[in-house]
Amino acid sequence: MSSTRVSIIGTGLALLRLIQAQQPATSDPGNPALTTWKCSTAGGCVQQDTSVVLDWGFRWIHTAGGYESCTTSSGVNTTLCPDEATCAQNCVIEAANYTSAGVSVSGDSLTMQQYVESNGVYSNASPRLYLLGADGDYVMMQLLGGELSFDVDMSTLPCGENGALYLSEMSATGGRNEYNTGGAQYGSGYCDAQCPVETWKNGTLNPTGQSYCCNEMDILEANSMANAYTPHPCSTTDCDKGGCGFNPYAQGVTNYWGPGDTVDTSKPFTITTQFITNDGTKTGTLIEIRRQYIQNGKIIPNAKSSSGVDSITQSWCESSDGSAATFGGLTTMGQALGRGMVLIFSIWNDGSQYMNWLDSGSSGPCSSTAGNPATILAQDPTTHVIFSNIRWGDINSTYTNPGGPGTGSSSSSTIVKTTASHQTTTTKPTTTTTTTSVGATQTHWGQCGGQGWTGPTACASGTTCQVQNPYYSQCL
Repeated sequence: MSSTRVSIIGTGLALLRLIQAQQPATSDPGNPALTTWKCSTAGGCVQQDTSVVLDWGFRWIHTAGGYESCTTSSGVNTTLCPDEATCAQNCVIEAANYTSAGVSVSGDSLTMQQYVESNGVYSNASPRLYLLGADGDYVMMQLLGGELSFDVDMSTLPCGENGALYLSEMSATGGRNEYNTGGAQYGSGYCDAQCPVETWKNGTLNPTGQSYCCNEMDILEANSMANAYTPHPCSTTDCDKGGCGFNPYAQGVTNYWGPGDTVDTSKPFTITTQFITNDGTKTGTLIEIRRQYIQNGKIIPNAKSSSGVDSITQSWCESSDGSAATFGGLTTMGQALGRGMVLIFSIWNDGSQYMNWLDSGSSGPCSSTAGNPATILAQDPTTHVIFSNIRWGDINSTYTNPGGPGTGSSSSSTIVKTTASHQTTTTKPTTTTTTTSVGATQTHWGQCGGQGWTGPTACASGTTCQVQNPYYSQCL
């Protein structure tokens, strides 16, 4: 379940650099670099030239050569934008102010704030970002028969917050066309399984109010009290909006996720998600989505219900989700994963349902009113989420097995089938160096400290642990 945003027009955005052109500038749009790795069992993990880009709807869109906004509090200025062609002629879109949007990036670490402070006053930021490649298009992760790993710190996310990392089958170019030459570099093209209706569709005006549906795989929707991962397959006109999500609390394992629990959310940890096919190849049929965690030097298997469920399978989806079969379930989801999906990061809260579907009632320990955004702002104005160390590739290639399963129960579907290790290959214009992660020594660019950090603090030879902010230190 992903939130739909409207264009944000803040007075502070008027300080952004003006672009005197009918379309976005062709020079650097100012998207911050975020180090990621693509991995294989044969070649290790190779550093990628990637960055993050803020969603199109969070940017200032104004008259070409002027200061008048092309959007209003209720949508679009219909005088300036009566149709797609006229709007593209009259209006330009600015590069983003990432600080004002609550976003900071350092090395392989991305921090996203729900609220930003200016002169003692907090305002809502709630950023949404996409992973961008060096070619100016979104990175299309092909994860069928593969896996995705990342580190996350959600210790400051209270009830009602959602620190989300997910995949969506967006256009690789962001729908780049004659009316939208900036495309993915300006964060256009958002779609998800909730079929949002937005002012802009693929970066062009959406005067008819068309919805935009696409396959969505929620890798993580969570706060410090509850979490879920959920496939949302689609047909050509609609999607499985509810999905067959796996939430440990909802499965009856109420002490699995939370501060001091099996997965201790007061500290950072690693999440690995695997997309298993029927024949073990990257072209087979998706039959299972597995999950594991690594924390304090131990692998923690996914929670297991009293009926033995500890992963997402087609049979379980059909038994728990009445719409799964209608939309093809894991088969449809696997086909999208095989074609390639865009990695998305967001932080948000919900003024209508208070995120109760995630963390209240049978889904979590939170009260039905704890997620009121007014309560969050009053009690936790600095709430934020940190994603780091993002790696994707072959099964068992994106993480290092620290020595075996942890204290959680294991089963035949435990994600660790063989002892996994990875090499980190850092690619630069003139040199390539390879470092193998060993023991408690962190690799170049990896996290080595910060508030709540429990991982390695020693850095690989030739690098030192340098403080980037109170929450993150890095081997540089």
